[in-house]
This record gives sequence, structure tokens and C-alpha cells, in this order.
Amino acid sequence: MFSYKCTACGGIHEGIPSYAALAPLSYEQIPESERAARAVLGSDDCVIDETTYFVRGCIDIPVDGDAEPFIWGVWVSLSEASFMEWGHSFDLEKRSHIGPFVGWLDTELTLYPTTVNLKARVRLRDGFARPSIELEQNGHPLAIEQRDGISRERLADILTLMRHGPQ
Repeated sequence: MFSYKCTACGGIHEGIPSYAALAPLSYEQIPESERAARAVLGSDDCVIDETTYFVRGCIDIPVDGDAEPFIWGVWVSLSEASFMEWGHSFDLEKRSHIGPFVGWLDTELTLYPTTVNLKARVRLRDGFARPSIELEQNGHPLAIEQRDGISRERLADILTLMRHGPQ
């Protein structure tokens, strides 16, 4: 099991937690007083103004020496056609053969240069698991970490920043 000594609090933390955005950035940017009229937010999908569609998925980051990845829970915008196809397959146990869908990241992960609008593929997974989000390979640090993985030291740095913020 992964564990590390936190440089911020000095405590020993165990396990690899996941961090997830609870809503797309586009939803969070709607004034709170307008959200109920303009958006429908579910645990796995979001529709804004009946014209903009989002699904929730996972960016898996391999960790050197660990079988389990570190996971960023993110939101991706999809076209209406892709969103409808995703919705029709939502309750299917076997759905990995559907898609993939092209989308755009709609989550800001503040540990990186802006992550909003990074191009991605949404790959459905069997067994009711959230989709895998695969970033287009480019020079963005998040795409590089997804492709190449991260060290245990980098993971410890990420977890410290997520738990305690910048020091």
C-alpha cells in the first residue's frame, strides 16, 4: 500500500485517494440563482441550457511501483449525438464496444497549466464503471503524466497539495 510522510503536516498518509470535481466548470460558472432554471446536474451527467452536454469520467495516472492508478475525476463536454449515445448505453453492463466519443475537458485542475478545453476521448467501460478519459497526446503536463505515469514522489507532492494547498 502506498504511504508517504506529508511535508505539510508531518503525518503519515496511506493509500491513493482520488480527487473529483463534483460538477463541470461550466456549471459552476452559472450564477447560483440561475442554476435550477438553466441546468440539470446528475452524479454522472450535466445538461446546461438544453444545448451543452457533459459526462463525468476518470483520468487514470499510472504510479510507478503501484498496481492502482491515481485518478482525477473530471467532466468532459460531448456533442448532443455522443451524449445521447452515452445515455442510451448508461444502464448496460457491457458497453465498452460503444464509442469512443470525442470531447473537451471541462474541469480545471489547478496543479497544472489550464486543463479546460483539452481534447479527450471518452471510452466507456464495462461493469457500470465511469468512462475512461484519455487526453490527446500533446505537450500538456497532464497528458504527459497520463501517458508516462508519475513517480511516488510526484504522487506525494500532488496529494500534499490537494490536502493542504500550496505552502
